[in-house]
Amino acid sequence: MGCPFRFWIPTFANHHVKLFMKFGTKAIHAGVDPDPTTGAVMTPIYQTSTYAQAAPGAHKGYEYARTGNPTRTALEQNLTALENGHAAVCFSSGLAAMDAVVRLLSPGDEVLACDDLYGGSYRLLTRVHGPFGIKSRFEGMSDIAALEASVRPETRLIWIETPTNPLLNIVDIEAICQMASAKGILTCVDNTFASPYLQNPLDFGADLVLHSATKYLGGHSDLVHGAVITRSVSLAERLRFLQNAVGAVPGPQDCFLLLRGIKTLHLRVERACQNAALIADFLRNHPRINRVYYPGFPDHPGHAIARRQMRDFGAMVSFNLHTDTLEYAAKLLANTHLFTLAESLGGVESLIGHPASMTHASIPREDRIRVGLTDSLIRLSVGIEDVDDLLADLAAAIDHLP
Repeated sequence: MGCPFRFWIPTFANHHVKLFMKFGTKAIHAGVDPDPTTGAVMTPIYQTSTYAQAAPGAHKGYEYARTGNPTRTALEQNLTALENGHAAVCFSSGLAAMDAVVRLLSPGDEVLACDDLYGGSYRLLTRVHGPFGIKSRFEGMSDIAALEASVRPETRLIWIETPTNPLLNIVDIEAICQMASAKGILTCVDNTFASPYLQNPLDFGADLVLHSATKYLGGHSDLVHGAVITRSVSLAERLRFLQNAVGAVPGPQDCFLLLRGIKTLHLRVERACQNAALIADFLRNHPRINRVYYPGFPDHPGHAIARRQMRDFGAMVSFNLHTDTLEYAAKLLANTHLFTLAESLGGVESLIGHPASMTHASIPREDRIRVGLTDSLIRLSVGIEDVDDLLADLAAAIDHLP
């Protein structure tokens, strides 16, 4: 955290300056310059669907808003800098971004994905792309040798979440990317849980990094957005073609809100991580909690890897209750006040959720149970409130359990 990075940013006069910037400075300044027409410090919202041309094909870099928008351009430049990539391509949601990545494949190809992943990702792979001939398998990724042995000739993409959703397993990005690269397999890391502030998968050899920017990047639960950042020119060009051809693009208002949210990303995530560490410790020492999933614990199986590839351990915490039933979990969920029962994560406010019936309901129960996603598992997205208030809220809700 705080290491300088070198990257290009456009200046006011359309020249380029090479700079060394730490993360907080990049979050505020990368890709963002005063508006050349008015001098406005904040990037304007270019609320237009089309652009005037002096003659057919003679335009100022923009033709039609599906293809490009200046507000979106500034955001994509900013995201590129935050993930130390070649280019960023923005979409209308995280799943739209994932859909574009899977469209890089062809019928008969296979995706090898984590067996503990977001339910919407599972649904997209199995029920949307599966019928069109793109197969998916779901494997644990802690044992690299076993994972390599499971690779088939048709495996063309390895889909990684780390930390995983919702069990917070840690995947060794560098080891998997080295293995995949040697076999000519693409790698994409869903970096939503960590955010670019905590982890930069492209630095460890990933080909693509994806964000549901709805979450930590936006940070205020007021937009839906997705992005893919690439390590190569060719992948960026292919994704830009899909972005334009399919049209799942974000509007300028959402791009503006995301740029605004990113400016405080480092401050928000740092505070949320501090709160999460204290909450995880409280839960682990509570007699009514069976198990707490949090990679910051020294005895977490992925703790050493997390220390190596992350700058902190994140603000997501999951835990099991002693009584493993949906009814018992529902009693706890009904009695929090500051932790709002809702889907999503990564906002300034703390959220509590029940993955089995909410975010992961699309995964068959037998598959959920097999990986440890039980009926009593509860997931917290820890926000930036005063941690004493959050601890009191959880303590009171647990005390209401029979």
